Amino acid sequence: MAETKKTQTVEDKLKLLYKLQLIDSRIDNLRTLRGELPLQVQDLEDDIIGLGTRLTKTEDEIEELNTTTVEKKTLVKDAEALIAKYEKQQMNVRNNREFDSLNKEIEYQKLDIELSHKRIKEYKEKLAKAQDKLKAIKELIEEKKEDLLSKSADLSSITEGTHNDEDALRTKSDKLKTKIEERLVVAYTRIRENVKNGLAIVPLDRSSCGGCYNKIPPQSQLDIAMRKKIIICEHCGRILADALIPDEVK
Repeated sequence: MAETKKTQTVEDKLKLLYKLQLIDSRIDNLRTLRGELPLQVQDLEDDIIGLGTRLTKTEDEIEELNTTTVEKKTLVKDAEALIAKYEKQQMNVRNNREFDSLNKEIEYQKLDIELSHKRIKEYKEKLAKAQDKLKAIKELIEEKKEDLLSKSADLSSITEGTHNDEDALRTKSDKLKTKIEERLVVAYTRIRENVKNGLAIVPLDRSSCGGCYNKIPPQSQLDIAMRKKIIICEHCGRILADALIPDEVK
């Protein structure tokens, strides 16, 4: 194989590159057929994971609010029991000092009850908002799941129809790359990654680059027609081929 590469002419290399381009373009077309579905499916999966995290946090928030509400209600009951106890003790005090001391305890417990009721009201408002939020998140998750199910089914259907074709083309592409100099494969791959339509090698089209459609200088056109040099478009960086090559490699 190495010997074959060494004896290849520039024309042979251009034809191999163009043949590789045709195969890779067919792979691109199959992927285009799938369109944005793979990305949309991935985005939906990520959204559902993110919403799941928000759902868990909201559920934890609701649980904490319920717990603290119960604690405050218990505190109110304990304070009311203490008030009843202190008021009963006031009936049996021996002097004003003991009465005033118990009265201060009663006032303290009443303040505690008032503050607890205030907190319970705040928790109730927060709980209502958290429950509304939880409901909205659950509804959104269901919507996302339905959308994901639909798009996954579409993607699966398209993938099943193109999977074998794409695998076969990818095998041909990989096999063909072994027949081409590594430096040319590297350059070809880099160009494909840097252009929107994935065309790394293009034929002349009415004296213009078949990729960017800029005019090619007469001397470069002559060199391309001679097939003795690998010419690069100075505007877009694509490899330029003689216009007859596409028909010769098909």
